[in-house]
Amino acid sequence: MTIAVGSTAPDFSLTTDTGESVDLAGSLGHKLVLYFYPKAGTQGCTIEAHDFNRLKSQFDAADTRVIGVSPDSGKALARFRAKEGLDFALAGDETHGLLEAYGVWTEKSMYGKKYMGVERTTVLIGRDGRIARIWPKVKVAGHAEEVLAAAQAL
Repeated sequence: MTIAVGSTAPDFSLTTDTGESVDLAGSLGHKLVLYFYPKAGTQGCTIEAHDFNRLKSQFDAADTRVIGVSPDSGKALARFRAKEGLDFALAGDETHGLLEAYGVWTEKSMYGKKYMGVERTTVLIGRDGRIARIWPKVKVAGHAEEVLAAAQAL
């Protein structure tokens, strides 16, 4: 499935690393950042998580909730969050339903070997549940700041 700016965000319901249920309906009336990343604990994913965490108070001030989404298990995410001291929710999508709905579960290639994985992508959803902005194929450096600026302007 392909998502587009202005379209209604695909609905979802996931469990976070703390056991809390999170869904699109519960986020309506607030802005929501879903940032999709390949694997907790890897270098790029750790840097990206720290960048979003460093800006959490500014996202809060912009009435924007940040949720990191990966195909990791809840246990792996809880360990990652505790180890890195993260102050925002992480959600695991082991069945890839949400990852597929947002079009980020894709075929990748490394050293000539093809495999399925997460294409690092961020989606900003407006208070009305519509997609306000999409960042595909994210480069980590400076990305969280760019997302924050977009959330503040929305």
